[in-house]
Amino acid sequence: MVSAPDRPMETSNPLSEDELRKIDAYWRACNYLAVGMIYLRENPLLKESLKPSDVKHRLLGHWGSSPGLSFIYIHLNRLIKKYDLDMIYLAGPGHGAPGVLGPVYLEGTYSEIYPNISEDAEGMQKFFKQFSFPGGIGSHCTPETPGSIHEGGELGYSLSHAYGSVFDNPDLISVCVVGDGEAETGALATAWHSNKFLNPIRDGAVLPVLHLNGYKIANPTILSRISHEELEALFKGYGYKPYFVEGCDPALMHQKMADILETAISEIKAIQAEARSTGIAKRPLSASPHANEGVLRKDLRLQDFRDYGVPVEYPGKSEVENTNPLGKFLRDVMRNNLQNFRVFGPDETASNRLNAIYEVSKKNLDGGLFTRGFRWE
Repeated sequence: MVSAPDRPMETSNPLSEDELRKIDAYWRACNYLAVGMIYLRENPLLKESLKPSDVKHRLLGHWGSSPGLSFIYIHLNRLIKKYDLDMIYLAGPGHGAPGVLGPVYLEGTYSEIYPNISEDAEGMQKFFKQFSFPGGIGSHCTPETPGSIHEGGELGYSLSHAYGSVFDNPDLISVCVVGDGEAETGALATAWHSNKFLNPIRDGAVLPVLHLNGYKIANPTILSRISHEELEALFKGYGYKPYFVEGCDPALMHQKMADILETAISEIKAIQAEARSTGIAKRPLSASPHANEGVLRKDLRLQDFRDYGVPVEYPGKSEVENTNPLGKFLRDVMRNNLQNFRVFGPDETASNRLNAIYEVSKKNLDGGLFTRGFRWE
């Protein structure tokens, strides 16, 4: 995430000492879990001296992405709790699942969904071993990951997925962490323009976080090597208001992140409030439930129309008025649907031989239910 140069780097220190201590402890626990997932198959709490047999033969999962992903995740959880936000998290960096799985396991959700991965040493051993292990789970945020709608390994589609998730979801905030290596792909570079398609009246918001740790698989990344001024100009051109959060002191970084995220959320809410107060009415004419049969209509309980047919032994013998059977059919429709069916007779219902419906209407009159089924002409 980036910070506009005109914003002083000092923060308001929104975290109390107790909050700072707990958040940092939670983050360090997530980091331990990330290391354990990448390296360990046994001895999850290191209660015994580490042996070669405890370590996986093949290591997958990017440690460089994991601390940042957990760091952001934890701070977002704080805001969800503080402001009762509706929020989802998309992790774009490839092989970054340890940074998401760690906090998901710590908050208990993982064990709720997968009871065999329990919150004890035995469960933690299974949790570590299954990561990037035959028969286990992938090193990206695969569909099995609680809370994830994006795998991460695609490298380039996280931002477009985030924008897609908030269309017609006005209360949702999608936080998308973009790896700086991922940011060099064509798909991601184009997706920055997706903000042009958002309508703050009816859509939610996307909060992109560019994770500038400076590395991809084999060489430094472009966006981590340009100046703040050039980076700011780039994103202002895209239509974003950038903020920087950077440093190496965890305590200071926690305060900066808490401060900037609160600022970003308040700005999002202000933009939406202004747009929704001056835009389309909360219930415009075209959306009135009184004019949308899909909202009002209830299926009728209908009898078989064949039961009202007139027996014809041979042509020309039977003499039956055609509206008389219709009256009997309507009578029974009314009986079965007094709450949502009406017969309105503007012109001599009786003379039109719909007499049978009086059986229902008279009963309604006697029982005080006249207004439900029939209107007198």
